[in-house]
Amino acid sequence: MVKKETIKQMHEKRADWEKQKYSKAIQKNPERKQKFKNLSDIEIKNLYTPEDIADLEYLKDVGFPGQEPFLRGVHPNLYRGRLWTMRQFAGFGSAEETNKRYHYLLEHGETGLSVAFDYPTLYGYDTDHPLARGEFGKCGVAISSLWDMELLFHGIPLDKITTSMTINGPAAIVWAMYIANAENQGVSKEKIGGTIQNDILKEYIAQKSYIFPPEPSMRLIVDTFEYGFNNVPKWNTISISGYHIREAGSTAVQELAFTLGDGIEYVKAAMKRGLSIDDFAPRLSFFFNAHNDFFEEIAKYRAARRIWASEMKKLGAKKQRSLWMRFHTQTAGCSLTAQQPEMNIVRVTMQALAAVLGGTQSLHTNSMDEALALPSEKAVRIALRTQQIIAEESGVTDTVDPLGGSYYIEWLTSKMEEETYKYFDKVERLGGVIPAIEKGFFQREIAESAYRYQKETDENKRIIVGVNRYKLDEEPSIPILKMDEKGEERQIKRLKKLRTERDATKVQNHLQRLRKAAEGDENLMPFILDCIHSYATLGETCDVLREVFGEYKEQAIF
Repeated sequence: MVKKETIKQMHEKRADWEKQKYSKAIQKNPERKQKFKNLSDIEIKNLYTPEDIADLEYLKDVGFPGQEPFLRGVHPNLYRGRLWTMRQFAGFGSAEETNKRYHYLLEHGETGLSVAFDYPTLYGYDTDHPLARGEFGKCGVAISSLWDMELLFHGIPLDKITTSMTINGPAAIVWAMYIANAENQGVSKEKIGGTIQNDILKEYIAQKSYIFPPEPSMRLIVDTFEYGFNNVPKWNTISISGYHIREAGSTAVQELAFTLGDGIEYVKAAMKRGLSIDDFAPRLSFFFNAHNDFFEEIAKYRAARRIWASEMKKLGAKKQRSLWMRFHTQTAGCSLTAQQPEMNIVRVTMQALAAVLGGTQSLHTNSMDEALALPSEKAVRIALRTQQIIAEESGVTDTVDPLGGSYYIEWLTSKMEEETYKYFDKVERLGGVIPAIEKGFFQREIAESAYRYQKETDENKRIIVGVNRYKLDEEPSIPILKMDEKGEERQIKRLKKLRTERDATKVQNHLQRLRKAAEGDENLMPFILDCIHSYATLGETCDVLREVFGEYKEQAIF
């Protein structure tokens, strides 16, 4: 800590600098005299000095990487030990098309797979369901059965690659497909690694691809925690996601507060079931956005680690691993522009660098053409090469937490933590996360932030290069990915063939057992796995649970 008399001296020196130097310099550029604010509407000073961090209690002992409070990272050696996992989010059309993209990415140096599913799959519908028509493969791959999952990972050894799957409402069922596929490959459950997103609370808050009401949804999530700990020890059974909260229009502080609040709610639900926090907490993971404000994003990740470690200790965690916040990062899709799409390469590079300097464990870099279409091979290769250049050429991996101790970074980290706890208090006064969702609190907060951001853009108070400044009269054209239009037809034929050739009696027996278990209180994962192994489809399995649990209908809040 800085001594008080030294603080006084620093204050006097700063005041003299502002009077003698800064105020005179700024007169030359009066248009730059406005207040500067980051994307969380936090006012940023013109300069940060030791005076700004003198009263920050945690700076008595910033600590070291790999030690509490994990401000500087959960691993002592970070990228000097191993680089982050380069995991490009990919999925489109049929399982066969997406499998080809996975092989392409792996051949070009990707080190982990990440599956994007189409909307029918996200909502638990088979491709031949009436509500699925017209949505096949548009925003991800269509997976209706174990057969599709087998095609998706054909030729990819599941004991040698980790896979992340962005799936929420039907997460337990899709995870069962992955486990069953591994077993069919001869790979035991104990050897597979990866992550299911499985974060339903943020669906109610932001993305809206929910199926069941909150209570049975939380039951399914805790079922995966319990089953994973006992049977699939290398699997992260949830990726608590701020990414979609940010994409919906939240600020960085809201993303941080709402994500960690959701995470605490999951921990409490599992403990209420009787699970030991030190059994399941080490397999919890997080997923954050990397937006445009470089230092704000870095401070967000650092604050997240410290807050999470503190809150886990409050809940009774004893193991150091239970205090770790491990997170994946994806660059901000909402920041990409259809105008001058090549400029998105620059945005993504800046965002990815912030994630790396913030200590991410894995990273996806968006492709330049994603504001226009699903990414082409060239665009996705450039996005992957962006990570590889940062890793191999920039020098930022040479030392651990290179920005630790920065006056600005440490002040901003503390400020974001302070603002996060203010949100925790608001949610607590509303009765907790689920009551706050039902009252529309999160939704209103995000909507107001999104409106403010758009208004600032429309009024040219916030500059978006190529959109409201530095525009071109004629936009450059880039190649756009064309999907196989016959994919949906093939998928529907495959479903018809599957239903004809499988053991229908066995399928119905397993579905009936699942129904009975859902009406009780048993862990549903073994029953879901039996259904999947018998080649019951995603839609058939979800329909059983829909009949028992019902479907969630959001109430109008505005």
